[in-house]
Amino acid sequence: MTINEIQDQLISDFELFEDDRDGKYDYIIDLGKKLKGLPDDAKTEANIINGCQSKVWLVSSIDDSGNIVFNADSDAVISKGLISMLIQVMSGHKPKEIAEADLYFIEKIGFSHILAQKRSNGLLSMVKQMKFYGLAYSTQGK
Repeated sequence: MTINEIQDQLISDFELFEDDRDGKYDYIIDLGKKLKGLPDDAKTEANIINGCQSKVWLVSSIDDSGNIVFNADSDAVISKGLISMLIQVMSGHKPKEIAEADLYFIEKIGFSHILAQKRSNGLLSMVKQMKFYGLAYSTQGK
């Protein structure tokens, strides 16, 4: 699936909750619970995403097809759910696709209305870090 197809699926999933803010939070938490997480040795200062209210660790690698694979963890369930969604959308795609992705699902789902300002800022920090990895890998010719 393309990045846009995955975004459209997430938008569709969240439409089930319409104006149910608690339902959206519960869904985000469920997504976070499904995230595999990281081993303790990957939870280093070098892997922390700066700008998040809680601790969020993100690692990336390139698979045999030249796609970026992300994995992450967080010490907070909401943040873990948010990074899980971003991984769902961006992991498994070419670096240039990730660097240039228009992540419209964030606005369409209405995160700016359901997340506190600090969480919204953290979400943007997560997006920036993932796009940075896309840019970094693409400049390395990957």
